Amino acid sequence: MKIILIGGSKLAYFLAKQFASKNYYTTIVNGDLEEARVLSRTLKATVIHGQGSDPKILSEAGAYQADVILSLTTQDEDNLIACQIAQKEYGVPRTIALVNDPENQPIFEKLGITVAFSATQIIASIIEQQTATGDIQNLLPIADGKVNVTEIALEKDNPAVGKTIDEMQLPNGTLIACILRQGEVVVPNGEHRIQALDRLVVIGQPESYGQLMRLLCSE
Repeated sequence: MKIILIGGSKLAYFLAKQFASKNYYTTIVNGDLEEARVLSRTLKATVIHGQGSDPKILSEAGAYQADVILSLTTQDEDNLIACQIAQKEYGVPRTIALVNDPENQPIFEKLGITVAFSATQIIASIIEQQTATGDIQNLLPIADGKVNVTEIALEKDNPAVGKTIDEMQLPNGTLIACILRQGEVVVPNGEHRIQALDRLVVIGQPESYGQLMRLLCSE
């Protein structure tokens, strides 16, 4: 796989190390000359000094042959422009952009960026879920953030205990994928009754997720 990584500084460094361990061919485009020099000395990657939103720089970086362009600068406009140029002028099949301002994420998606992610939104979501209740063990956004998967440990006083799944009336767009019970994995149907100390693996779309958490969590 050929990846062009734009900006990023330390993030670019650690990502490039990960990519190298998977034998991906990585080219880094960095607008800071000193950072570019440091990256070139410490990484097994091609490093180009320049702006990733410049078509000539993208061409020099090998955009025609790239499988993925990942833009991680601190400027949303630059990330958007770089990804759009990569798609329209060089036919890069997959573009990934960091969105520093979460309010810009829908704009990126409407304009055709393959994946637009907000680190702020992801971290805030994890913190919110973890501090809202001790029942929630982990939260994993998948499918570009369109689906959340969570494991919930049920205490004896949990409002779901004693109810069947049908009786719980789960919100639309959510489901209980499996129940972890005394070391066994149960794939439930609507007639399964929830027991204390069950661990539920639940899946939900973001718009229904808050309602699902209120239904399944003690607090």
